[in-house]
Amino acid sequence: MLATIQIDVHPHKGQAEVHNNPARFKVLAAGRRWGKTRLGVNECLDVASQGGRAWWVAPSYKTSEVGWRPLQRIGNKIGAEIRKVDRTINLPNGGSVQVRSADDPNSLRGEGLDFVVLDENAFMKEEAWTEALRPSLSDRQGGALFISTPKGHNWFWRMHQRGLTDDDEWASFQFPTSTNPYIVPAEIEAAKGMLPERIFNQEYLAQFLDDAGGVFRRVMDAATAEEQDMPEEGHEYVIGVDWGQMVDFTVLMVLDITSKSVAFMDRFNKIDYIIQSNRLKTLVNRYKPTTVIAEVNAMGQPIVERLADEGLPIQPFTTTNATKAEVVRGLQNAFENGEIKILNDPTLIGELQAYEQERTSSGL
Repeated sequence: MLATIQIDVHPHKGQAEVHNNPARFKVLAAGRRWGKTRLGVNECLDVASQGGRAWWVAPSYKTSEVGWRPLQRIGNKIGAEIRKVDRTINLPNGGSVQVRSADDPNSLRGEGLDFVVLDENAFMKEEAWTEALRPSLSDRQGGALFISTPKGHNWFWRMHQRGLTDDDEWASFQFPTSTNPYIVPAEIEAAKGMLPERIFNQEYLAQFLDDAGGVFRRVMDAATAEEQDMPEEGHEYVIGVDWGQMVDFTVLMVLDITSKSVAFMDRFNKIDYIIQSNRLKTLVNRYKPTTVIAEVNAMGQPIVERLADEGLPIQPFTTTNATKAEVVRGLQNAFENGEIKILNDPTLIGELQAYEQERTSSGL
């Protein structure tokens, strides 16, 4: 599989099928222990062996160790330079493979790349691809391999769907764990007997399941709202505000109460509260909402007080376990009963579909 640096590589049939496909962007949904990591590592080294620059990108620093360990091992075998500080493998011919984390998508900007593997990208922020990695491939016309087990109908599913179209640049693959000839069939049967059917279907059969098991169901059914640049005559509006600044995003959501649909959404971070307040005022002047519901936790309190003094129809909202549960239940019912329409926005849909609940030992 490697063109210049010779390594003893014996891909199984499924891995060879992915490798030999000429598409520039490949989306691989495969079950646990199928060999996604081995394939991705070999693909990165294949590019580096030809003098190219490849990245292995994982959702977090901790999960990126999955790719770093085999890269180090192979790098030592072929006499490559191993730089542990920045987790880079430098080959004698000038090619390189670097392991990166997508914790902060902005940290992935700037480098020109020949190839990137997005490992377990169903669990990765979509901005890592759209805002950082995809532009990094442009000047070199680089390629990408998306590898993951499925997780509902999130952005990884949408990428997989794209690879099923007649777009020659894209190709999608789907393999259950059982197609790895090195996995003993009895082990898969044992897992099937122990795991809930839904989990087994997702983790071992690599099936994209709908959001029936998520906190919010029927999300895609509700994604039919059209953005309203200006308010509709005779309609009533409410604006919701969730403050953020540096890492967290501030979200301003305009809801058309009359049609029960999201009319407008603004999402941003890394700007100061004066600019955030001005953006909110602009929306208030445009839509003339009856109420602006704004969170007052942390830094929200002084901002809300100042805006109330300036005449905005502010209704403070304090987030607690109880109030959050109430809001979530209300939104659940709205989706279940088809009583709300949302914008077909990838980030909004992805966050709703990925929303999970966990009950603590105290019962909260």
